[in-house]
Amino acid sequence: MTIEERLAARGLVLPPPPQPLGSYAAVSQAGDLLFVSGQLPLANGKVVWQGQVGKDLTLEDGQRAAELAALNVLAQIHAHLGSFERLDHIVRVEGHVTSAPGWLQQPAVVDGASDFFADVLAEKAGHARMVISHFQQPANAAVILLVIAQVKPA
Repeated sequence: MTIEERLAARGLVLPPPPQPLGSYAAVSQAGDLLFVSGQLPLANGKVVWQGQVGKDLTLEDGQRAAELAALNVLAQIHAHLGSFERLDHIVRVEGHVTSAPGWLQQPAVVDGASDFFADVLAEKAGHARMVISHFQQPANAAVILLVIAQVKPA
């Protein structure tokens, strides 16, 4: 089953890749590594999940935010490569979670992205991971994902 077929099985299609919010590239390639700039839980140009997880949002909301940000990561990779054929695997996921003081379930929030990648990318999903908590982030986004992926030679 292809990545697109796995997305379709979840009722999803790749959205257009979101445009950067500032003066930077959405994806930068160095050799066989793709560095995907921070992806927010954006849909139709709007941040869908805003606020602090543990105060304004539930753990499940945070996980859905992470899934949507992960979908935008895939949109960026697909746009950069033209397909998923050259994607070798996800190397590293860095999850930034906006969370309430004293709330400590940030890793479970980013599991939303990791589980999404595992489901959609299968053997291409294995990755190292880091999770960071913030009081506030750009666009009041609940989650921002930064990803490094390895690509196969052209």
